[in-house]
Amino acid sequence: MPTFTYRARDAAGATSSGSMDAPSRRDALRRLQTRNLQPISLEESSGAKPARAKSTAGASSSNAAKPALTSSSASKVPADPTSKECLPFLEAISDLVRGGLSAGEAIRLLSVRVQQPRLRTLCTALWAALSEGQTLSVALAAHPQVFDGQTINLVAAGEATGNLRDVLDRLIAHFTEQQELRAKLIGALAYPVFVCLLAGGVILFFLFFLLPRLRGLLTSLGGELPFATKILVNLSEFTLHYGAFALIAGVIAFISFWQWRRTAAGRLAADELALRMPIVKGYAVRSSVLNFAHTLAVLLENGITTAEALRLAEKTIANEAVRARLRESTDRVLEGESLSLALGRTGIFAPLLLDRLAVSEQTGNLAPGLRDIARTCRNDLDRWLNTFTKSISAGVLVVAFSFVAFIAYAIVSAVFQVSASFRF
Repeated sequence: MPTFTYRARDAAGATSSGSMDAPSRRDALRRLQTRNLQPISLEESSGAKPARAKSTAGASSSNAAKPALTSSSASKVPADPTSKECLPFLEAISDLVRGGLSAGEAIRLLSVRVQQPRLRTLCTALWAALSEGQTLSVALAAHPQVFDGQTINLVAAGEATGNLRDVLDRLIAHFTEQQELRAKLIGALAYPVFVCLLAGGVILFFLFFLLPRLRGLLTSLGGELPFATKILVNLSEFTLHYGAFALIAGVIAFISFWQWRRTAAGRLAADELALRMPIVKGYAVRSSVLNFAHTLAVLLENGITTAEALRLAEKTIANEAVRARLRESTDRVLEGESLSLALGRTGIFAPLLLDRLAVSEQTGNLAPGLRDIARTCRNDLDRWLNTFTKSISAGVLVVAFSFVAFIAYAIVSAVFQVSASFRF
């Protein structure tokens, strides 16, 4: 029977090593799991290849934060779970780990209990990788289409420091906050979009159905049409004769713009243009600063080096123009410049936030300072969204009412003018 030597970590984070006899590597892993030990390395004493590369608890967080991105043993997930599905998945793992199970046992249990087919397939693939001796971070890294680099590196750091439960809780809080922010933005735009669609439907009804019939009646009665009515009639004729061509041209232009924006140069140019538009800039800058500060705080709190944390936090920014500026600031930090000074050169951080960041650097409390900055940015973004919602709702109502009122005025004035000429 083969003999396996192992190094493992218990629930308290203490590292132990030893050897055991087992029929196979999988049986050895199961025996470790029954002892509530999380394997770090497992080798067959006869000199066979190890189940995974060794890693020590004293390794630097930057090395722990760089697991391999491929795994030949992990099966591929045919359909990617969505972010809404992954959040309950992480919450379930966190709850089971908090209850005393290891991460591997939690995933094995979820592979049986979870109802969503895509998540069940994912759990099965992760459990297969863990059964072969891989760590959770390496197993997650085999599915980059589901788990981003930030999640993988944080889990790796949590495994290296024995704080996987805390890391999972912080990841859950981070993803929950991102989903709440996205839901709040969608909710802010829902009512104005509904009003625009309703007003557009009323206008199209007048132009396509009511006005052509009314125009025939007014023409048969004779008389000169008012100026407002002429504008409306000409607009109706243009829509009837050239509306289809205008719609096709608009669709072609939109598709062309979308394809151009998908290129690297196009996306950068479009995002730069967005930063010159006051309303779009207001949201893009605030949300970017919030995501960057919050992500950087989470990474630093879990032992990721500043350079690696800056690189990962920069990748969470949606606006390519803002991301390019943050990438330049990361290079300056690597060259020895302070973080507050480097971020100040981007032009997207408010001076007060930079002052608070500089104080946090001087006192050595960078992660707590970044979390306070993220909280301030969140409150500022909430206030901006509330103001934006009220303003855009009022503006849309005014514009829609003005269009409908103009159409009503044009029709009523034409009826009155024709009626007056008919009497005389």
